[in-house]
Amino acid sequence: MKKIILLLPILLLMSCYNVERNCKDFKTGKFKFEHEVNGVKKTTVFERNDSLEIETFEGKTDTASIRWVNDCEYILQKLHPKNMAEEKAIDMKILTTSKNSYTFEFGMVGVDTKQKGTVTKIAD
Repeated sequence: MKKIILLLPILLLMSCYNVERNCKDFKTGKFKFEHEVNGVKKTTVFERNDSLEIETFEGKTDTASIRWVNDCEYILQKLHPKNMAEEKAIDMKILTTSKNSYTFEFGMVGVDTKQKGTVTKIAD
């Protein structure tokens, strides 16, 4: 019983915590996404407006259309897919934001498996 009484104030404090999500600040601009592939750090740079995202990775540029579901979630669809995997749409969801970056999760539409990453805004 004492454990429950001690746990109650902690639960109340946690319920008051709101995750900051100023997603509108990240709808447009130039961004950088750094990730690791087989132990090697890779960087993707992309520029996004309301309806298009132009991405450059390892010297190759690709374009995708954007359909915003709400201020914090959008669907990416490659305009010129090179294979069957690239034909599938990707669901992107912004989870948290800070002054110049956001944490997001992404995965193929209709698939439960999601990955997470952090993007940094490098220009408006």
